[in-house]
Amino acid sequence: MPRAIAVPFSDCACPGEGGGPDRGEDGVGVDGEDQETWGERAVCRTADPDELFVDGAAQNRAKALCTGCPVRTQCLAHALDNRIEHGVWGGMTERERRALLRRRPLVTSWRRLLEAARSEHDRLAAGKEQAWDATG
Repeated sequence: MPRAIAVPFSDCACPGEGGGPDRGEDGVGVDGEDQETWGERAVCRTADPDELFVDGAAQNRAKALCTGCPVRTQCLAHALDNRIEHGVWGGMTERERRALLRRRPLVTSWRRLLEAARSEHDRLAAGKEQAWDATG
């Protein structure tokens, strides 16, 4: 396999072109200036790129870096929307991303889809919390 070259996040075509606002898992919007700097908030920003572009079992260690990352959603959406073929992005390996792309071939914007899913998750979680408070 050819050796992958890590590209600084500032050089990436970040998600958010067109459509509504883009927000990370931490709820911070990435419109305008933030859109270009979401990688600066990534947990892996200080990791050795050779640790992120690995094969086999080492991918699980790379994926572990993504756990709890505040910009995991933007990272995954970026990799899916741009069909990035190598490395771990947003907690998914290239094989996992290819499988997801095959299962959902009609998705035109992963950024919008993931943002909508995140908003729905937050809405449901808030509803459950309110229901719990009303019974207690």
